[in-house]
Amino acid sequence: MLTTHHVPDMPDADLQPPTVAEAGDPFAELRVVHLVARLDRATPVRIRDIVDRLNADFVDWSFSRGVVIGAIVQLQANWLSDFRSSAGLEVHDGIAGPELTIEDTPRVGPWLVRQVARLSAACTERLRVFAVEEGDIP
Repeated sequence: MLTTHHVPDMPDADLQPPTVAEAGDPFAELRVVHLVARLDRATPVRIRDIVDRLNADFVDWSFSRGVVIGAIVQLQANWLSDFRSSAGLEVHDGIAGPELTIEDTPRVGPWLVRQVARLSAACTERLRVFAVEEGDIP
């Protein structure tokens, strides 16, 4: 058994560098989609504002506009696949850059919750594999 001793005045080693969000990473996409699911419906929201909010909410992460747009485009593709319509999530050019508008219908909320649950399950599975494989990332 490994024993350790308390060393007075020693700084804490539990420091972690920020995580840079990457396109296609389920942990980053989970955070993006979780926020998107809570946005107002039928109201254009600037992508820049979504990026700013993510960076404020997750101060140990760094989100770029490209990563956020990538997650939203994937969400749009999922919507199109499920409903054969592009009206649910629309990204369009606004006066101050790209904006997202979410359809204001009863089907949007439950569908977004399922998308968050899917991403959460993907993250949990990746953590399980990480633990079983002693740190190997698939």
